[in-house]
Amino acid sequence: MTVLLLTHRACLDHDMGDEHPECPDRLRAVLRALEAEEFMMLHRDQAPRATREQLCLIHPESHVDAILAVRPEGDARVALDADTVMCAGSAEAALRAAGAGIAAVDAVCRGEVLRAFCAVRPPGHHAEPDAPMGFCLFSNAAIAARHAQVAHGLARVAVADFDVHHGNGTQAAFWDKPGLFLASSHQMPLYPGTGAAAERGRFNNIANGPLHPGANGAAFRAVWEDDLLPALAAFDPELLIISAGFDAHAADPLAQCRLREVDYTWITTELCHLAQAGSARGRVVSMLEGGYDLTALAASSAAHVRALMEA
Repeated sequence: MTVLLLTHRACLDHDMGDEHPECPDRLRAVLRALEAEEFMMLHRDQAPRATREQLCLIHPESHVDAILAVRPEGDARVALDADTVMCAGSAEAALRAAGAGIAAVDAVCRGEVLRAFCAVRPPGHHAEPDAPMGFCLFSNAAIAARHAQVAHGLARVAVADFDVHHGNGTQAAFWDKPGLFLASSHQMPLYPGTGAAAERGRFNNIANGPLHPGANGAAFRAVWEDDLLPALAAFDPELLIISAGFDAHAADPLAQCRLREVDYTWITTELCHLAQAGSARGRVVSMLEGGYDLTALAASSAAHVRALMEA
């Protein structure tokens, strides 16, 4: 299975400070893991910049302009909130991160590859349409989903999100759009506080599967097998986008779930099989979200990409 790997060196230039968990070393760890011989068959390419018009598929012009206007000089940084900081390289990194998802959608929709993984940062699933938050500047997966609809005429696009933190930004972007579907597992209670099972979207197009602190692989698999995978299958997307966060790993410092690499192999395989069985015809785009223990992040990302290649 030929899988496209999209990344860009600019994503390493987004630096929110020495003690910030969403650091450049996260991406270095992922890319180093994907240099192993077993990944030599990946088709590798550079992420382009997203255009202003593409960003505005989800975000109002005022939000896009405000983010892109933040260009601190030298080593200066600007805090947008308690968790989200921009430096001189942040705007360029954000454009490349969003652009990776767009380019991946183009590649799979044109039939150039069947699957793609975007190894980029900053992540995106916390960015609301009108506000950055939770380390995120633009809503990368949501932008990619809307691009698939606008540029390729797809009627139904879904995002499957297994980051340990709920993708409140994706949910907000999809809430009143019947052609977009979000299925999310996440620890609750935990930042950002959204993601209750009762949050269903205006068109029943949101499926949330909260997990208790301490949830292990069996609990994770149960919520996907019993609730989220059937909901995704019923929606029958023409393209499946994965918000691939690896911070539900047992070693991650920002939450209390107990997943292992084998669980990420399992969910990736299940999602690929779902895409193969339905209208997506196997088309999957995956985008890196969270994961803050570098060793666990590298191993989990490798397990995820391996499954994209083999499922």
